Amino acid sequence: MNKDLEYIKKHVKDKELLKRVELVQQKIGKLSGKSGLRLLAKGKRAQKAIRTVLYEEDLVKLQVELIKLQNWVFENKKRVLIIFEGRDAAGKGGAIKRFTERLNPRRYRVVALPKPSDVEAGQFYFQRYFAHLPNPGEIVFFDRSWYNRAIVEPVFDFCTKEQYERFMQEVPEIEHALIDDGITIIKFWFSISKEEQQKRFKERELNPLKQWKLSPIDKQAQKMWDKVTYYKEEMFSRSHTSYAPWIIVKSNDKKLARLESIRYVLSHIPYTGKEKSEVMLHPDPEIVQRYHRKSKQID
Repeated sequence: MNKDLEYIKKHVKDKELLKRVELVQQKIGKLSGKSGLRLLAKGKRAQKAIRTVLYEEDLVKLQVELIKLQNWVFENKKRVLIIFEGRDAAGKGGAIKRFTERLNPRRYRVVALPKPSDVEAGQFYFQRYFAHLPNPGEIVFFDRSWYNRAIVEPVFDFCTKEQYERFMQEVPEIEHALIDDGITIIKFWFSISKEEQQKRFKERELNPLKQWKLSPIDKQAQKMWDKVTYYKEEMFSRSHTSYAPWIIVKSNDKKLARLESIRYVLSHIPYTGKEKSEVMLHPDPEIVQRYHRKSKQID
């Protein structure tokens, strides 16, 4: 194993990778096959394999912390709502999966509401979302949320201008009331470049296991890019508040986006036992940052 590590050091130029390789050499040993690490160490495939191992190492440790957080939420009857928004194919669903895959299923819910029914369309707009707010001791993940009315609905003319304006006026007050009532709200925007979105759409078209993810709206996403950008910026400008800020997650790299968004949640909530964590809990500010009007965004 030591000889293999020396060989890796000779061929892999990324210094940060090399430091972490030494910390997880037992994991890296699992990469050995018939050709061994000496063949893996040459070129980009080696670095990709190493990054995958390091990603999995961090993910498991972060998921251990998420279990601690969930136990704290349950024991203290806290209510946590985490909203995932972003363009189509930005990686929201994949991130939610990594958040939840090791949690106690009785203590969390994932909410991904379909198109409203005729009855729901006639109700107070927030009503159908209120039915899914977290109960005491529960974490709820919204895979898209009431912010459909901020972007998707006006972009595709699913709502009137009056409905849109009413929503934009009401949403800061609604969120303030929920927070005052004791609900912790975290709002993520997964940011993706136009080129990366197009690449992911093509992957979905070619992969029969992912074709179900493509919808008629997805197919129009590239054509509507600039219109979505306009409404996205309006949403940030009018609903980014000190009590419910938008957290931007750069998600061209799916794995980094998953890890860093988990780190943000862990750093944001004061759960018991976080001081004993064996993994970094503070997110990389190059990947996760609060929205700022002057901040550079990849989308």
